Amino acid sequence: MSDLPRKAVTRTAKLAALPLGFAGRATWGFGKRIVGESAELVGRELQQRTAEQLFKVLGELKGGAMKFGQALSVFESALPEEVAGPYRAALTKLQEAAPPMPTRTVHAVLAERLGEDWRELFVEFEDKPSAAASIGQVHRAVWHDGREVAVKVQYPGAGDALLSDLAQLSRFARLLGPLIPGMDIKPLISELRDRVSEELDYGLEAQAQQAHAEEFTEDPDVVVPAVVHQSEQVLVTEWIDGVPLSEVIADGTREQRDRAGQLLARFLFSGPARTGLLHADPHPGNFRLLPGGPDGEEDWRLGVLDFGTVDRLPGGLPAPIGESLRMTLDGEADAVYDMLCAEGFVKDSIELDPEAVLDYLLPIIEPAQAEEFTFTRSWMRGQAARIADPRSPAYQLGKRLNLPPAYLLIHRVTLSTIGVLCQLGATVRLRDELEEWLPGFVAEAEEEEESAVEA
Repeated sequence: MSDLPRKAVTRTAKLAALPLGFAGRATWGFGKRIVGESAELVGRELQQRTAEQLFKVLGELKGGAMKFGQALSVFESALPEEVAGPYRAALTKLQEAAPPMPTRTVHAVLAERLGEDWRELFVEFEDKPSAAASIGQVHRAVWHDGREVAVKVQYPGAGDALLSDLAQLSRFARLLGPLIPGMDIKPLISELRDRVSEELDYGLEAQAQQAHAEEFTEDPDVVVPAVVHQSEQVLVTEWIDGVPLSEVIADGTREQRDRAGQLLARFLFSGPARTGLLHADPHPGNFRLLPGGPDGEEDWRLGVLDFGTVDRLPGGLPAPIGESLRMTLDGEADAVYDMLCAEGFVKDSIELDPEAVLDYLLPIIEPAQAEEFTFTRSWMRGQAARIADPRSPAYQLGKRLNLPPAYLLIHRVTLSTIGVLCQLGATVRLRDELEEWLPGFVAEAEEEEESAVEA
């Protein structure tokens, strides 16, 4: 019954062929260098061919392989332009689509989970999926009360496929490293594995989505579809139309890009403060631009989908993030260093120069300094190159810093969101969002002064 292609042995063979393909291309590259082609040119071609094969296989397999591909795809803006350009379209396709499972399989899951009379729950049900992702696919339908709904059906065998794929990918994570400069692939795969059981649980996803839907019901900027029905392997939510963010990235207007970027930043920082949950899967396939924002039909709102992965933060984002960010911007090197030590970013056995730590951090937080900042692929590539170059002081210092487990998912979500902002090329007033939503970013004295003025 499982459509996650096809048998475990087939999936394993496809994934196992990746490092063999990498090795074959390395031999091919060596041969080309012997006949006189420049190492730089051959290196670029190798990276391009490797990426093309990787994303082709990941897209075909769904499961953990596709999940990993989606996680990687938001870092596409860190790649050199001559490498990223040729397969950007493939990445975008990966974010939005995958081969569908057969109609008979969909019907069998619905019959098993909703009952043999499942069709009576719907006025209409479209057999052709409107979207397919890593562990399930979405069908458009009309619920028995007349509401348009999205019916998410989980692939049979999705859990086993996720774990198997990620275990296989972790074995050659080191070979994938060069695709995304400055990023350690192995912890990303480990973290995706840790989240598997949670993402497969549509009950937890329904709770997280409904919490957001209720909180953002009257919000002029953000739309979260309400949950209509949930059972094991099936989740029914209200349908929302809109322009997929991947299409805005590909050919959106300047207004759409900037508006999408601002709303994405707003949702990233306001979500934890308002719901105690951080939406932890910020790839473009999970967002839509909808008409009808605060300034009318010509304005835009952000539609948010897929709450399968969330970080539970009852008090919102941790205050030390905002405090250390504010002190870094104020140039308080010693205070920043003390906080990083206290939070576990610097281990007890390590001693670093506070001024060097400040120099390492300031370029990364440049978007928070200005009144507004334009996120670009070139800026992202510059940051990646600075941190990834073994000859640079930033690389040497970065290797000695530690990422505490409590901050791991927050760190990945923030990096991923910045990656999407760079893909959009959006000009964003990031500081406004930080001041409004990030605990600790505004000093207590300033907050008290503002409260007094408002009173």
